[in-house]
Amino acid sequence: MSNNSISNSQTPDNSTEAKRILTGIKPTGIPHLGNYVGAIRPAIESIQNSEHEAFFFLADYHGIIGCYDPAIIHESTKTIAATWIACGLDPERVTFYRQSDVPEIPELAWILNCSCAKGLMNRAHAYKASVDINMEKSDVDPDQGVTMGLFGYPVLMAADILMFNATHVPVGRDQVQHIEMARDIAGTFNHRYKTLFTLPSAVVDNDIPLLTGLDGRKMSKSYSNTIPLFGEPNPQVSPEKQMHKAIMKIVTNSQLPSEPKDPDDSAIFEIYKAFATPEEIADMRAQFAAGIGWGDAKTALFNKINDEIAPFRARYEELMNNPKELEEILQMGAEKARRHSRKQLDKTRRAIGIRPLAKLK
Repeated sequence: MSNNSISNSQTPDNSTEAKRILTGIKPTGIPHLGNYVGAIRPAIESIQNSEHEAFFFLADYHGIIGCYDPAIIHESTKTIAATWIACGLDPERVTFYRQSDVPEIPELAWILNCSCAKGLMNRAHAYKASVDINMEKSDVDPDQGVTMGLFGYPVLMAADILMFNATHVPVGRDQVQHIEMARDIAGTFNHRYKTLFTLPSAVVDNDIPLLTGLDGRKMSKSYSNTIPLFGEPNPQVSPEKQMHKAIMKIVTNSQLPSEPKDPDDSAIFEIYKAFATPEEIADMRAQFAAGIGWGDAKTALFNKINDEIAPFRARYEELMNNPKELEEILQMGAEKARRHSRKQLDKTRRAIGIRPLAKLK
């Protein structure tokens, strides 16, 4: 948890500069509508008319914590990079890079590990959840199945953030603890060695909707209830038809056309609100009260989503068919990122005593 005794006076001199925003994207699976509404669209919109620095990275080292299929990690990296660029992320405007292309990050993670208290990691939600599951079983070690990657995940996340002295980190509510831990880790290092790291702040937008999936539960790859943003690779079925087919699978009740329906109890209406204007939402609410048929409601939902997503598809397909262009974009971003990371790591190494013994001619 965050150590509230650490004050902002421990923030380096560059804390007085403009905001520096950092967002990580874990490459596991194919992006779906919930990812778009909850992360991709708001992140891109937030920096379009902003003067603040922004760092966006593909967190592939985080991805291997729970995914042991190299093909999934590789393909997801390609898919997610293409998705963000297609949806409007400008690699010239932001620093967009792959975590594994910045070797200073894992080195910083090790340095931070050496001053991070194990007790802090014991309190991490993901680790505690794994232990709790094991404790419910008989004759099972509490740490069975727990890798050091899972246990030390918050330190690597702290290194991602502190390497660039990010001031603001947009996260979901379930990730706030990790930002608090990053603050603790930064504060400990600053106190023990030298004030090098900014204490980051979590940014949680409570107005961002969490979409319901096809089966009425939260939209999640874990539940296999998602609506793919650009579809699965399938030469027989276009991405547009795949989206239409998925939307038609949304679970509804048995009410007939002409029967008034409660829009606030409908996944269709909930998703519709995430794409429609206030006037369109009011009109759809009136149609629910008038008894719109479920098929018509799903068609209206598909048309509304497709109006927004369709313009991105061509660019997405272009990038997916040209991985060389994607790689060039990521390498350009990695070089931009390393202009910061090389300097920060050098300062950090010198602070802990790892520096040249003498200048050589």
